Amino acid sequence: MNDIARNIAEVKERIASAAERAGRAPHDITLVAISKTHPAEVVAAAFAAGLRDFGENRVQEAASKVIALRAQGIRPRWHLVGHLQRNKAPAAIDLFDILHSVDSERLAEALSAAAARPVRVLIEVNVAGEGTKFGVAPEAVSKLAARIGDLPHLELAGLMTVAPRVDDPEDARPVFRQLRHLRDAVGLRELSMGMTDDFEVAVEEGSTLVRVGRAIFGARAL
Repeated sequence: MNDIARNIAEVKERIASAAERAGRAPHDITLVAISKTHPAEVVAAAFAAGLRDFGENRVQEAASKVIALRAQGIRPRWHLVGHLQRNKAPAAIDLFDILHSVDSERLAEALSAAAARPVRVLIEVNVAGEGTKFGVAPEAVSKLAARIGDLPHLELAGLMTVAPRVDDPEDARPVFRQLRHLRDAVGLRELSMGMTDDFEVAVEEGSTLVRVGRAIFGARAL
C-alpha cells in the first residue's frame, strides 16, 4: 500500500508541474482516482494517503465498494465516469456525488425524476466523433445544457470527454482545447478530461478534473 501513497505523490507533482507551465494554480485541479476493478482496500489506502475523490465506471461494481467503505466510516466524493443507463439513475444518485456522463435529454430527465436532492452533473461530449464512444456531438451541447438547466434537482457543473487513444499525448491536445472552448461558450466551470496517458496535456488545456487510474493503482485487476 506504500506504493499507492508514492504513486499519488508522483501524480500530484506532475499535475502541479503541468499547471505551472500553463500559468494555473495546482489546487484548481482535482485528482479523481479511478478505482474500477480494484478492491475497496486500495481505495481505503488512497484515502488514508489524502485522496478524497474516486471514480467508478459502473453502478453495480461501485455499489458494494461504496457500501463497504461507508461501513468503515470512509466517505470520499464518488464520481461516476462511465456510461449510465436510465434504469440505473436512482442507484447512481444514491451512490455518487457527481455524474460525469450525462449524454442525453432522456437520461437527464430520468435523473431529475429520481432525485430528491441537488445532483451535480457533467455533459459527456464525443469531441472526436468516435463511433465507439458515448457522448453528445459538440454542436448538441448547448441544447442539452439548456434542457438540464430547466430540470429540477440537477446542477450542471461542466463538460467531460474521453480523448482518442493516441501514442503521443500531444495528439490529444486539440480535443481538450475544443472541449475547453465548448465549456467557455456555455459558461460552466468544470472540465473533466485527461487520463493516465494524457492528463498533463489536459491540465495544460484547462482540465479541472483529471481521471487517473493506472498511474495510481497499477494495471486493472481481473
